[in-house]
Amino acid sequence: MITIHLKYEIDPDRIEDFEEYGRRWVVLVNRFGGTHHGYFLPSEGDSDIAYALFSFPGFAAYERYRADSVTDPECQAAFELARRTGCIRRYERRFLRPLDTGATGAGASQAAGTP
Repeated sequence: MITIHLKYEIDPDRIEDFEEYGRRWVVLVNRFGGTHHGYFLPSEGDSDIAYALFSFPGFAAYERYRADSVTDPECQAAFELARRTGCIRRYERRFLRPLDTGATGAGASQAAGTP
């Protein structure tokens, strides 16, 4: 599995536009076979930083999604929303993998220290 972590620098005056952008991508990532874990918007602290996390079964599946999104009309409309409104100033993308704790079977999450 591969998890993509996005850090956005957003225009705080365009937060509603960014929220619409995020709503669209949650649906789209899930439709393309990924699992979207959500968008996380500013609350306290920085007013111009937001995050998103989503996963795909592997890097190849993520690459298929990226290639297919180029020709998908709904994906292109979401990109256009961000471009037109200027709600995203910049973003950073990171690729993460889950830690393999080696624990298996019943109670493995507790054995690994997960509450």
